[in-house]
Amino acid sequence: MNKHATVAALITVVALALTACEGTETGSGGAQTPTASQSVASQNAANPDTDDNKAETAALPDMAGKGLQSAQDQAQEAGFYNLTSHDALGRGRNQILDRQWKVCSQTPQAGERPTDTKVDFATVKLEEDCPAKDAGTETEAAGGTMPDFKGKSVKVARQALDSSTSLTVTDASRQGRMVLVESNWKVCSQDPAAGVKLDGQPVTLTAVKFEESC
Repeated sequence: MNKHATVAALITVVALALTACEGTETGSGGAQTPTASQSVASQNAANPDTDDNKAETAALPDMAGKGLQSAQDQAQEAGFYNLTSHDALGRGRNQILDRQWKVCSQTPQAGERPTDTKVDFATVKLEEDCPAKDAGTETEAAGGTMPDFKGKSVKVARQALDSSTSLTVTDASRQGRMVLVESNWKVCSQDPAAGVKLDGQPVTLTAVKFEESC
């Protein structure tokens, strides 16, 4: 092998060695040393309260008294997109047409909040008055004891009972009407009575529309 070929071979070997080592730093003893970006990531993981890890925050407006559609639009304009709503009267109605509902209260209240916060609006229909106390967002399961359903919507009663329960609902006014939209009907009487152990027996309810008297 001539001298030029030997030099060319040595250059090739050196170049390959540099390529293999590129992007890796080693300290004394040959141990790998983290790069700058790896060090920052490790520090952030060890310190979750650093600025890089903090969720973005914004001012959540007070939506009480606004129409539900307007409240949702303004919340999104402020940077909040995790929005939900419920029937503040506890009747279990769905807010299908947002423009027909208004906001009574909200959770959480107005203030500086992380923008990924879930915002829940307690609502009633436009022609209704807001209750003194929000009736809640979830239906409590009956469990092994018959709850007192009197005055509550038939829909809420059905949701509280086990899905396997045989349920019969009749018109308490004796007009023979069919109870179709259960959230529009309130329970007048029930069998079994409140407090009775539930063990698979059928449940019977009588009901009238909410604007009617039992």
